[in-house]
Amino acid sequence: MATDLAKTPFRVNLRALKTTESGLRMALFPSLSDKAQLSDVFQRFPHNSGALLVWIDGVLRAEGEFTIGERELIAAYVSGLNACSYCQETHRAYAEIFGQPKGLVEALLNDIDKAEIPDRMKPVLHYVRKLNHLPARLTQADAQAVFDAGWSEDALFEAVQVAAAFNMMNRIVEGTGVSLDMASPDHDAGLPRHRGQHSYLALGRRLGLIPPADDSLNV
Repeated sequence: MATDLAKTPFRVNLRALKTTESGLRMALFPSLSDKAQLSDVFQRFPHNSGALLVWIDGVLRAEGEFTIGERELIAAYVSGLNACSYCQETHRAYAEIFGQPKGLVEALLNDIDKAEIPDRMKPVLHYVRKLNHLPARLTQADAQAVFDAGWSEDALFEAVQVAAAFNMMNRIVEGTGVSLDMASPDHDAGLPRHRGQHSYLALGRRLGLIPPADDSLNV
C-alpha cells in the first residue's frame, strides 16, 4: 500500500532522552560540560571544523535564488523533522530574524499544505521532506513539481544542500549531546539581532578555526 508521506508523522519521543535535573540533555562526551554549546564542540575538536564552518556559511549565506530567510527556514524545518531541538530552535530564530513569520516552522511540521507560506515554496518543502525520510524514492515528478513552481535546477540544488547540511549538523549535535535551554528567556535574546552580524565564517574566526583575514575562504 502506498504511503502518504505528507501525512506520515516522523516525530521522536524526546522524553526518552537522557537529561540533567534542569531538563537539558546531557553531553555524551566526558570532556564536554552538560551546558556545552556547538561552539564548544568545534573548539574541543578543531580538526576539519573550520572547513565545515566555511561550507555551512556558503550554503546559508552565499548569494542564491533562495533568500537567507528561506534557507534558514529549510534548515529549521529539516532539524524539526529530525527532532533536533538545538538546531530547530536556533535556526527558527534566525529564520524569523531574516523575515520569516513566527510559528511557521511548527506549522510546516504539522502540515506543509495548510501552512501560510507562498505556494511556490510548498513543492520545495515536500521535496526536502521526502529527501529527508525516503531519499531513494524521489522521482522526476518530485523535481518537476519544484521546477513547475518557478524554481531552477540551481535553486533545487541549494535546497538539497541545506537539507544535507542539516542532516549532518543535527547528527553532530545529537551525537555529542549538546543541548539548548529553549525555556530560557535569554535564548532568542542571545542571538545577533542584526542581519549582518551572524555568519559561520565569523564564528570560525572567533573560535580561531579560520584565519581572521582570509577572505579567500568565502564560498
